Amino acid sequence: MSERDPFDLSGRSALVTGAAGGIGAAVAVALAARGAAVLVTDLDDAAAAGTAERITSAGGIAEAVALDVRDSAAATAAAARAAALTGGALHIVVNNAGATAPAMFAKTTEESVLAMLDIHVLGAFRCAKAALAYLPQDGTGRIINVTSSAGLTGALGQVNYSAAKAGIVGLTKSLAKELARKQITVNALAPAAATPMTETIRTDERFAEQTLARIPLRRWAEPAEVANAFVFLASDAASYITGQVLAVDGGLVI
Repeated sequence: MSERDPFDLSGRSALVTGAAGGIGAAVAVALAARGAAVLVTDLDDAAAAGTAERITSAGGIAEAVALDVRDSAAATAAAARAAALTGGALHIVVNNAGATAPAMFAKTTEESVLAMLDIHVLGAFRCAKAALAYLPQDGTGRIINVTSSAGLTGALGQVNYSAAKAGIVGLTKSLAKELARKQITVNALAPAAATPMTETIRTDERFAEQTLARIPLRRWAEPAEVANAFVFLASDAASYITGQVLAVDGGLVI
């Protein structure tokens, strides 16, 4: 009898936040391509539906629903709906939803800091907590949070965002220690890709050249390229990895 492909996600369900476009959409598509049934969520429900349509038109299983990660009740409903895709278990949670509010420190408001923490840290907290009742304890449960190089090394003009992304790292490591007893792994990814969120630093002549110079591979990844790392952490191939931060950034953070 042949062994199971460690990257086969057939029979497993996934909840992906912020999946209307960019990295989130690429992750949803990549998970589905490996057999997972995916609930595509985003504030933009029409765009989320577009991602789900990409998946189903390719023969995969997906549904879409609007989700504001600042809403605990909505997160609870989304987790239940994602679990229903495969009969009651939710195997993979990808906390990707995010936003930025760039400003130099002197002009950074307390409100913007609270907003970034609410979306990134509390958003991941809410979705992980909502999923907890559905995550299996057989070694297939996965929580994958999205941080950033900004959360690892800081970023000029992004004190609020950097603080929030650093908070994701602490959340990940603490949750990994606690949920290990349930055989649920918790990891984080720090990706860098050509997305709408990075458009300014990729195209504005004030930032583009110096930013690219900091990436040893001297290029930006496409979202689909970094999505493969999410598949890895969601798969059986990563069953003994927890509490880690994987930078998928061309060497930006070394």
